[in-house]
Amino acid sequence: MLNEKKSTLLAASPAQPPQRNGVDVQEWKYRLLDKLLTQIDLMVVGKLQEDLARAKIREAALHLMQSESAPFSGPIRKALVAEIEDEIMGLGPLEPLLRDPTVADIMVNGFDTVYVERHGRIERTDVRFKDNDHVLNILDRIVSKIGRRVDESSPMVDARLADGSRVNAIIPPLALDGPTISIRRFSIDNLTVDNLIELGSLAPEAADIIQKIVICRLNVLISGGTGSGKTTLLNILSGFIPPRERIITIEDSAELQLQQPHVVRLETRPPNIEGKGQVTSTDLVRNSLRMRPDRIVIGEVRGGEAFDMLQAMNTGHDGSLTTVHANSPRDGLTRIESMVTMTGMKLPMRAIRAQIASAINVVIQTERMEDGKRRVVSIQEIQGMEGDVITMAEIFAFRRKGLDEDGNVVGEFCATGVVPKFADQLKRRGFPLDLKMFRAFAR
Repeated sequence: MLNEKKSTLLAASPAQPPQRNGVDVQEWKYRLLDKLLTQIDLMVVGKLQEDLARAKIREAALHLMQSESAPFSGPIRKALVAEIEDEIMGLGPLEPLLRDPTVADIMVNGFDTVYVERHGRIERTDVRFKDNDHVLNILDRIVSKIGRRVDESSPMVDARLADGSRVNAIIPPLALDGPTISIRRFSIDNLTVDNLIELGSLAPEAADIIQKIVICRLNVLISGGTGSGKTTLLNILSGFIPPRERIITIEDSAELQLQQPHVVRLETRPPNIEGKGQVTSTDLVRNSLRMRPDRIVIGEVRGGEAFDMLQAMNTGHDGSLTTVHANSPRDGLTRIESMVTMTGMKLPMRAIRAQIASAINVVIQTERMEDGKRRVVSIQEIQGMEGDVITMAEIFAFRRKGLDEDGNVVGEFCATGVVPKFADQLKRRGFPLDLKMFRAFAR
């Protein structure tokens, strides 16, 4: 793998200006990198542990810089050596961004335009690649590690980094302005429900309810737009599952971080270069039913697997969790309806809705607001059917009041005054709800 890097290990520096006292820093880096690659054996370096390999590269680079009389001070030399290390051992210009804990998303729009999201806000960086070929080679390193590919015949790919960060890429001819890479960072420190409360993303009363909902095996659908925190919330909810239960997770790109001891992780597979070998979420959901699961956790429903998910929820696999892209709880159910019809089954719409009403107990809506903060904005119970309509009752809601001077959304979590029907079910299972919370916070 390391031998494939020799011809493409060149990148512009995000940390240093192009010139320092009239000397082109990046030109020097390219020159040093080329010479270094002729002096070290990448096959040998590739067999070493990363820390030891980086130490060998650092030592060789510093020695070469001294022998070449590089006209830089100590700090500049140190920065250049770090960049050379990243080019050989890591993902080049992306490495400083991946090490920055404040960066949530990285967006590469061609070789000379890189944006990041920090604290919910998108900002442009001074990170640059050498050219589009350099971007493509960095991308090839990412996807080849998990047995996937990206080229003109397959110009779109989903992948993940070693730390679990999700990667999506699309390249020319589909991307007109050069290779485009989107990286959704993987949080090393798992958020807890207490963190959500501290961040103002969830009310304590609502947190207590959703914890008991999961423990008592109600089926939960998390609905929300892109980047609204659905997967983060799914991770938190799955943490409430008792450790004695057998959990099957199904994802397109593995992101869930379940801590229970008995977890089986399944991941879909795209077709190979011949268009064969694809394994879809539908295939995995059907197979999971034969694996004796106590819980099935689906990262996201996007297609025909929705029907199999409903079937599972209605045939004894209660306590299942999943997410869906939608702007409201009602829209989430409508999307589930549409996905079921995608299977081609000739089912009356009322029958589909009856299955949804019977299978899903609670819908939790998340939203990323204009201040960049992600919040749970609604918790609704599915109460059944009235005619051809699924009836829902909102239990908790986030009520907006406006914006403060800094552009932050001002509002509060409120109970609506509705006592959920599942309160009796929770009580029978030994988790009674304090009914006062529904009155005390009603507005």
